[in-house]
Amino acid sequence: MKLAIVKYNAGNIQSVIYALNRLGIEPILTDDVDELKSADKVLFPGQGEASNAMNYLRGRGLDKVIKDLKQPVFGICIGQQLLCEHSEENNTDCLGIIPAKVKKFPPLDKVPQIGWNTITDFKSPLFKGIDEGSYVYFVHSYYVEANPYQIATTDYILPYACALQKDNFYAVQFHPEKSSEVGEKILKNFIEL
Repeated sequence: MKLAIVKYNAGNIQSVIYALNRLGIEPILTDDVDELKSADKVLFPGQGEASNAMNYLRGRGLDKVIKDLKQPVFGICIGQQLLCEHSEENNTDCLGIIPAKVKKFPPLDKVPQIGWNTITDFKSPLFKGIDEGSYVYFVHSYYVEANPYQIATTDYILPYACALQKDNFYAVQFHPEKSSEVGEKILKNFIEL
């Protein structure tokens, strides 16, 4: 199986590669249009700032490529946020694949959310074999508001969509690559879709 990781201006890609290696997969890290289109599965992970990431994607035509992908695509962290319509982070128009908005957590002393939190309300085969209330690892200051494409929920300051699915696009706010056995199972479930 050919699994491609979208190469763009985002951090934390190496830990995703290591997590896939532990599952016996050697992914391709690429911004090549043909490589992305011909992959069996595409991962769109990363940490970073929304407007910089979107500028990088647009500058290389990757925004159009990602929107046109027909195989399963898995956004992680900022990858989830960029699949949405708009982010409050620097008032950024995103890819618009999933009709949802990205909001900044209320300005409390608890932002950003860093650490382990529970996920519930599963509505996707992405969570096959995962127990409701399992813990996963988060690092973020922005969240996707509740919406019809929500396939899992987390409560931090307020309940929000920690996972989304629309057609062949799946996404999670947390970091499965840093979420121990639960995260590994979620990655494996995506690979087996």
